[in-house]
Amino acid sequence: MKDIIITVKQQKREIKIWLIALLVAFLLNVCAIWVYDTEWSELWTQGVWVLILSFLIYVLLWVPRLICWTLTLRRHK
Repeated sequence: MKDIIITVKQQKREIKIWLIALLVAFLLNVCAIWVYDTEWSELWTQGVWVLILSFLIYVLLWVPRLICWTLTLRRHK
């Protein structure tokens, strides 16, 4: 069986993408607090949901990235 090697560059890219997803989830939380005029304490009390949403966004971003990667592989063959 062949070993799979994940380079440091790839790891850093994935962390950056997840951090962007985390920022988007955090901004969505801020917008929801502002729109629904709720307590600002929800900014940290809903942290677990923000974290879960960030992982969901990260996973959903895999769909277009996988499509682009597949098309790139076909073009190079």
